[in-house]
Amino acid sequence: MTTEVLLALLALSCLVALVVSGPLTRGAAIAAEADVDARRAELEAAKEAKYREIADARLDHKLGKVSAADYEATHRELQSQAVQILRDLDEMH
Repeated sequence: MTTEVLLALLALSCLVALVVSGPLTRGAAIAAEADVDARRAELEAAKEAKYREIADARLDHKLGKVSAADYEATHRELQSQAVQILRDLDEMH
């Protein structure tokens, strides 16, 4: 075979490899995006749950179910957890 034929076959092989691998790389990108979306949804749900916990703790304190000292400790911990969730969400943007 001549050099031109070999070069043409090599070029054709490269083109076929690109066409075949294209969907594979797009599939990986789509999967990665789906993972990010799932993580974001998980963090949003955790944020809402943490806000409910904070509200519940406040209500328990107002109703006299927990002491002021216990409420303050719980409130600080819940706020710290909420802030971490918000930071994790911010890192995703």
